[in-house]
Amino acid sequence: MANPLDNSTAVKPSIADVQASLDTRNIAINKVGIKEIRHPVRVSDRSGHEQHTIATFSMYVELPHNFKGTHMSRFVEILNGQEQEISVRTFKVMLQEISERLDAGTGHIEMHFPFFMTKRAPVTGVPSLMDYEVSLHGKIEDGKCATEVTVQVPVTSLCPCSKKISEHGAHNQRSHVTVKVEPNAFVWIEELVELIESEASSELYGLLKRPDEKYVTERAYENPKFVEDMVRDVARRLIEDERIESFTVEAENFESIHNHSAYASISRDKRTNEVTE
Repeated sequence: MANPLDNSTAVKPSIADVQASLDTRNIAINKVGIKEIRHPVRVSDRSGHEQHTIATFSMYVELPHNFKGTHMSRFVEILNGQEQEISVRTFKVMLQEISERLDAGTGHIEMHFPFFMTKRAPVTGVPSLMDYEVSLHGKIEDGKCATEVTVQVPVTSLCPCSKKISEHGAHNQRSHVTVKVEPNAFVWIEELVELIESEASSELYGLLKRPDEKYVTERAYENPKFVEDMVRDVARRLIEDERIESFTVEAENFESIHNHSAYASISRDKRTNEVTE
């Protein structure tokens, strides 16, 4: 006779999967998932070392018209199912996994993190850290993966018009130049940073002594650039780089004599030679 207290063989009631139930509104959803979850990551730098930092992830899939919802918990499982600290190299693996585990034809992962570079002051050589905002956006569609890299770099810009018309000095300001590229081969983050910095009136440093401050002030004065100049000069370099399939370059000058910013943007798809939005 069975022990009435023994539940090991009892039939457990099933739990309804509401997300997988039928939806009759006949409207597909382009992106559904989780937004802004933080996780430790490892990022390789050009020197052969790894930086340990914190990234903010957003993960989405498309949802067909006939499904009520997606399984949100699976995104977190995929994120935590990688190594304790995710590396940039696992990005493609994660894209493939969200497509497979959520049975989606299209999936997206966005990853934002600070990237640090040691820079030496131009005259005294004193070292200091500079941080840059970096983003990776990966998309998988019908089994094919594509990745875009975005880098935001703070620089100095000095106004050519102000220099031309003023007897003493010229107005300058800190600017943000942002480059988004879709590469067909590996590109170091440092390469994009250095490309942008080389096309500004002057690059920035975390720490400057008086001889360095003199140098960067005079460097900017000798190299005046409008916001239009910076985006064109960076775009020219990206057009020449065969590793870059498409790009967008944006520059925003936080004007020092106006209560507004100056802005310019260029986007190109080199595969079609078309201007993109």
